[in-house]
Amino acid sequence: MAELTTQEEKLAEETERRCTEVAGGRDGKKTAILDKAAETKKEAKEFMDIYLGEDSDGLDGFEFLTMTEAGEAGHWAILGKVNEKAGDEELVDWALPIQERHLQQVREGSLRLAAEEDPYEA
Repeated sequence: MAELTTQEEKLAEETERRCTEVAGGRDGKKTAILDKAAETKKEAKEFMDIYLGEDSDGLDGFEFLTMTEAGEAGHWAILGKVNEKAGDEELVDWALPIQERHLQQVREGSLRLAAEEDPYEA
């Protein structure tokens, strides 16, 4: 699997910082939120290891990314709806467009690679 770019690492750090900041203001639920995030990362890694075996190709990788980015975009959309009641949409307003852009990019990459596939090749 490819290493994260510096920009992706900075984005991840900023997202974690903002999540921590938001969670800290949620009546002491910060630990539960961060624990759930760590558990989710572990599950995603396990799923990735199963899905992307030794015989995986670029299309398999993009297909996996498409699924994970769809999950992220869905998560942020749901969080946005919940946060409407709390009146705290700043983090979602920042993160949702990023996640939607990531989904669009990996979808386009997946479709480009799929167009090059030979449907009769084993």
